[in-house]
Amino acid sequence: MVLAAAAAHAAGTILVFGDSLSAAYGIGQKEGWPALLAERLREQKVNYSVVNASISGETTAGGVTRIGEALARTRPDVVIIALGGNDGLRGLPVTQMKANLEKMIAAAKAARARVVLVGMRMPPNYGPRYTREFEATFSDLAREERVTLVPFLLEGIGEQRDMFLADTIHPTAAAQSILLDNVWRGLAPLLGAK
Repeated sequence: MVLAAAAAHAAGTILVFGDSLSAAYGIGQKEGWPALLAERLREQKVNYSVVNASISGETTAGGVTRIGEALARTRPDVVIIALGGNDGLRGLPVTQMKANLEKMIAAAKAARARVVLVGMRMPPNYGPRYTREFEATFSDLAREERVTLVPFLLEGIGEQRDMFLADTIHPTAAAQSILLDNVWRGLAPLLGAK
């Protein structure tokens, strides 16, 4: 597990709870979008620290088992849930993913944290029905649970081959600022930031 806390005496804490796309897989930790988020908060003098509890390969089922301890340890004001991609890549049932995301949102709310849910999409080779249901799960859940939605973490880089590592799944260091911008659009209003 990656734990990177920024700003020793911050007024609030943001917990990033994701998979390899948030764990800076294949690049340096300081190059990943959560580290860039901590930098942006410092630059804009927004008094929040960032704790990145993302794990490569994590599924929503794994997230459910870990979130209680992560919430208790970090006591976050905001939780960014960026899980589901590995569920999709494994072809797991969308209903199971949704139920797991609901449990994590409920746990975060019970800990009095605001939630940002980060959406993901599957490539078309998973079939039109699965890809449609998978993508819709995030928007449906955000609406039902009244949490902030970032529609698609990889918005703006999906068709750009040079923005991905050789595995064609994980974004390069150069792509991380775009991922941050995608998350920032949903997160900034919760922090009173620009």
